[in-house]
Amino acid sequence: MRNVKISVLSGKGGTGKTTVAVNLAKVIDNSLYADCDVEEPNGYLFLIPDITKEIPVKIKIPEIDYSKCTLCGDCVKACRFGALAHIGKRILVFDHLCHSCGACFEMCPHNAIIEKDKIIGGIRIGKSGSVDFIEGKLNIGEAIGVPILKEIKKIINSYNDKIVVVDSSPGTSCSVINSIDNSDMCILVTEPTPYGFHDLKLAVELVRSMNLPMAVVINKSGDEDEIIEKYCKEQDIDVLMKIPFKKEIAKAYSKGKLLVDFDKEIKDKFKQLSGQVMELIKR
Repeated sequence: MRNVKISVLSGKGGTGKTTVAVNLAKVIDNSLYADCDVEEPNGYLFLIPDITKEIPVKIKIPEIDYSKCTLCGDCVKACRFGALAHIGKRILVFDHLCHSCGACFEMCPHNAIIEKDKIIGGIRIGKSGSVDFIEGKLNIGEAIGVPILKEIKKIINSYNDKIVVVDSSPGTSCSVINSIDNSDMCILVTEPTPYGFHDLKLAVELVRSMNLPMAVVINKSGDEDEIIEKYCKEQDIDVLMKIPFKKEIAKAYSKGKLLVDFDKEIKDKFKQLSGQVMELIKR
């Protein structure tokens, strides 16, 4: 059977996206947690997985063979990303801008470009109790995380009959688009503040443009929830759960504790959330 994919995302960082993702994965039987927030993965702090495999992720970048290069500049013209520049008697390669499209390699009329491997990050695979664990991490200084996300997708596809909980990057970048693509359900985590509301609207626009189903979870719920609830009602989006703004929850988060492990009421809420999500997916 195919996997079911539930993506957890937010319009901005700090709204509790990872809190929702790790706790949801914990209460679902047969779940796989995939941390796709490759610039700052931190789900492992809560799940504390036993890592069984680490895989480096490589991309191809160009290297100039000056024994063949005539400085014609065709490679520079072919690059859409500004990763090559002809300056004086050199072709400079800015590898952090390279998208590994291979256009420079294909367009060079003198076979003067060699494609060499560059490690940009890695993937860790493991297990946290009954939860399968995958994490992608981009090396410091690297700019493009999409190749890591593509490798994570391949690994996820090697599993069968899993409920995959994807912890996406915050925002609406290419990384988010690649993370949530083909989701059976997107859970948008927000907070009842003007900033949270603003960025929720951006996330809703993104998910709607991808024609994916969605629902909302309000974190730090309190007296200002109406700002989110009114908008969701207007947009016909279900608010499935509220996590109260409580000191005890903040303290547990700061110590890397799963909410479902110390608060029975919260655990029941996450079980209810998982049931609601699966019902929405079946519709």
